[in-house]
Amino acid sequence: MADLFNLAGKVAVVTGASSGLGADAALAYAEAGADVALLARRVEKLEAVKAEIEKTGRKAIAAACDVTDEESVKAAIAQVMETFGHIDILLNNAGIAVRGGVDSMTVEDWDKSFDTNVKGIFLVSKYVVPHMKEKGYGKIVNVASINAVIADKADVFIRHSYNASKSAVLGLTKGMAASYARYGITVNAVGPGLFESEMTSGTLFKSDEFLKSYNYTNPAGRPGRQGELNGTILYFSSDASSYVQGQFVIVDGGSAIV
Repeated sequence: MADLFNLAGKVAVVTGASSGLGADAALAYAEAGADVALLARRVEKLEAVKAEIEKTGRKAIAAACDVTDEESVKAAIAQVMETFGHIDILLNNAGIAVRGGVDSMTVEDWDKSFDTNVKGIFLVSKYVVPHMKEKGYGKIVNVASINAVIADKADVFIRHSYNASKSAVLGLTKGMAASYARYGITVNAVGPGLFESEMTSGTLFKSDEFLKSYNYTNPAGRPGRQGELNGTILYFSSDASSYVQGQFVIVDGGSAIV
């Protein structure tokens, strides 16, 4: 059974790998036996993650990549292929959360959400999928959010563009899954609830009132801890999920239970 989760010989590409859930997942891939290509805009932070991965004995590269820019993505994936020769796993993790409702946010902020959270997945997948199709194998995991299906209810944390863009990730995941299954490629999505990360530490985790309310209404009574998303990501990234397509698994301690 353990062999189903063994990623030895695999190459994983992780976007948004410079910190938070992306960096955690990249290290989990390495610990499961994969070599890892780390993609993000902040190369200096990627180098720190790269060093941690290399301590496990696995290979890693740090590639500068802005997922909203096609030429940047194209160059980064070319660098991965030149280094490793193949790509087996893609974790589309890069994302942002812009605060504001439709009556208050700017068009620029709305577009920023969709450019990163949706267009970013499109562009990276555009340049990775052909390599997976040629090999006849691939595991794509898109990071959506609990907020794809559950709205923020505290006025101070309204994020309409985040809700909409993460819902779009689910639609894109289903479409990709249906189209690429015949090529031996699985495409699934994970939906983190509240985890402390670079995105949330300066907002949600700064509000004692919000955390108290969250902990009270969450069946687990707490936010997610570092590493608690990795099991689901590894499941979708390994042969343990070889016949699983277009699915969305929420990892939130029970907040979305209805």
